[in-house]
Amino acid sequence: MTQVLAAGDEFVAPELFVDALRDAAPGTDLAFRSLRSPWPVTPFGPVGGVDEASGTEDDVLAALGNAEIALTQMAPFTAQVIEQAPALQLISVCRGGPVNVDLAAATKAGVVVSYAPGRNAAAAAEFAIGLMLAALRRIPAADAELKKGVWRGDYYAYDNAGTELDGTTVGLVGYGAIGSIVARVLRAFGSHVLVADPYTDPARAAADGVELVALDALLRRSAVVSLHARLTPETRHLLNADNLGLLPEGAVLVNSARGGLLDYAPLPALLESGRLGALALDVYDLEPPPADWPLHRSPHVITTPHLAGATRQTAHRAAAISAGEAARFLRGEPLKFVANPEVLPGGAR
Repeated sequence: MTQVLAAGDEFVAPELFVDALRDAAPGTDLAFRSLRSPWPVTPFGPVGGVDEASGTEDDVLAALGNAEIALTQMAPFTAQVIEQAPALQLISVCRGGPVNVDLAAATKAGVVVSYAPGRNAAAAAEFAIGLMLAALRRIPAADAELKKGVWRGDYYAYDNAGTELDGTTVGLVGYGAIGSIVARVLRAFGSHVLVADPYTDPARAAADGVELVALDALLRRSAVVSLHARLTPETRHLLNADNLGLLPEGAVLVNSARGGLLDYAPLPALLESGRLGALALDVYDLEPPPADWPLHRSPHVITTPHLAGATRQTAHRAAAISAGEAARFLRGEPLKFVANPEVLPGGAR
């Protein structure tokens, strides 16, 4: 009998992992242990040397027991946890990257780590489009005013009127699973789409009907810029005081990817000067941002609490991808999304 830890939370519940693995590995003799972390009711953060984790190392160790497989989203699989779990063979993380796992420690211990790319791509893409529309058409501000009894008919005046996505040049920084869906939707609206991503094949960009350009060119030409890159040491503060000034007057900036991609320090001055006409944010350099955060005071800023991936379909899809990897592992089949392939028989694949 294979021991499995379903380390869920308040979004991808342990029960979703259990049901998904039973569906993916019918007839397999499995014994489940469960753990539920407090995310997203309590924000994630660094735990014991790993990032974006929820819960404690002690809780994970107590729940693991002799589990050979762990399915998780946010549980901290730190070096300490991995070193004290000699039975563990697979950590299947249902996120786009296993940031809550000490990959070096897992690799040293011979533990396979898998992940789940694209599990929230549709949700995050739809949310990014929603933020664009909200910013361009002042939807949140108009709603707030009307609820206070103020009829903002002046929003229809030419100088105050919004702009359409149809015919607008929109720049996407990053062109992975999410960015490519955003581009497809924007093209349906009639936007001209620019993409800055050094890893995108020019032939693919041309086939998709988007224009591949350098980042500085994208910033100069785009009336709307939306971030969709992964956060790495190379992409931290990819947009900053040095290049945000390249934006055309009144540009709209959307960040629903990762707070670290954007240097937030110059944003208040850019809004005050009019270089930024509007800002729509779902992620922040510090989550949650403090109550006295300067951007809270700007009427041209839309903020949401890191909700881009928050759909029920995402939770089910994430559990299914993670369970699919575990089922392949149980059957001795090649895994699709391995973060440390060097631990597999035969080395890197």
